[in-house]
Amino acid sequence: MKISSAVTVRGDLILPGDKSISHRAAIFSALAEGRTRISNFGTSADCAATVRCLQGLGVNIVWDGTGLLVNGVGKRGLRPPGGDLDCENSGTTMRLMAGVLAGQDFESVLTGDESLQKRPMKRVIDPLVSMGAAIGSKDGRAPLSIKGKSPLKAINYEPSAASAQLKSCVLLAGLNAEGETSVLEKTQTRDHTERMFKWLGVDVREEKSDEGVRLFVSGDAKLTARDIFVPSDLSSAAFFIVAAAFLDGSELSMPNVGFNPSRKAVVDVLKGLGIDITASNKREVCNEPVADLTVKGSDGGGKSDLTVLSGEVIANLIDEIPILAVAGSQMKGGLEVRDARELRIKESDRIDAIVENLRRMGASIEEFDDGFRVERSHLKGAVIDSFGDHRIAMSFAVAGLFAEGETEIIGAESAAVSFPAFFDEIARVIY
Repeated sequence: MKISSAVTVRGDLILPGDKSISHRAAIFSALAEGRTRISNFGTSADCAATVRCLQGLGVNIVWDGTGLLVNGVGKRGLRPPGGDLDCENSGTTMRLMAGVLAGQDFESVLTGDESLQKRPMKRVIDPLVSMGAAIGSKDGRAPLSIKGKSPLKAINYEPSAASAQLKSCVLLAGLNAEGETSVLEKTQTRDHTERMFKWLGVDVREEKSDEGVRLFVSGDAKLTARDIFVPSDLSSAAFFIVAAAFLDGSELSMPNVGFNPSRKAVVDVLKGLGIDITASNKREVCNEPVADLTVKGSDGGGKSDLTVLSGEVIANLIDEIPILAVAGSQMKGGLEVRDARELRIKESDRIDAIVENLRRMGASIEEFDDGFRVERSHLKGAVIDSFGDHRIAMSFAVAGLFAEGETEIIGAESAAVSFPAFFDEIARVIY
């Protein structure tokens, strides 16, 4: 895929359904009693992998032309699969489904592609084993052979790292545990699971203390089918926000975007830099905050001093750091990111990928074990390696809009993991 420099970004953009929420909508609806229609379900390959895994467990899921229809089987209605369940490239699928399968009275295997099999799964294995499931792995990596148990043993869990996927995994297992399972969040992460649980009738009790917030779910809880609208994906919007923000004269509107406080840190950061982003018509849809976003561009480059992102904010920015790195190359004061070691165990080593590709484009960037520092730079077109990582491919497509000359993205097709129509939409709004 080749990208040429752009002058401006203008128009209206309808983004696909939020990937994180779509995963949960499919899984929770499958565990609910009754039929759920999911509107604006995510178009990503990751979300499709979740649907296929659920179908492999006997859940009837069909697309009726306007939405996804899920005929829920209840918490204990899943059937033993006829073969391995392929999560493909989706870590969310594997981690959440592990929590579901740990509480089932049958054996199953979760596998994935070569990239997913390199990603650590010990964080989810350990609490599930402590709850009574037997899980085999290759040194803490997929494939995961899960011998479930029902009921599981309830635990009070304290994660070693802030992770919405890990939290969700344990809470899902807690639905099939005897008693009340809790997870302590010392640093808040995405709360889509708690919000959707409540939408489907599961009481998620919260206790606040000096340590953080402890979330409780009862093994007696039942999910009741209820239609779900999935807001548009804010992580996908971030690529277009950055593209428009640093091209003078740009104006881009994006309706129905998820505006969950635990997800909108990328907007808060960019607004703090002086980027003109307006969130209007704020409301809640199916218990999720939603807003219509408009971004207007400037070539001013934001504030003149260095912006440093570190600490607790990183957990709620982790997916957007690659595109923020590209933004940093256009910011007057540059950008420094620390406390982001988690990036090294994503679909690629994203710190390494960011640093290598920005250097190829002529940027001045320093690499740290837990992040990087990039200065405002005059980017030049180059051959970019996506490393098979969708967020790297899309981030550097945006960098190509800012660069002098032509940029070629090797492995651009990886964008389909989260946003299959990304390059078509970019082509539609750039001038």
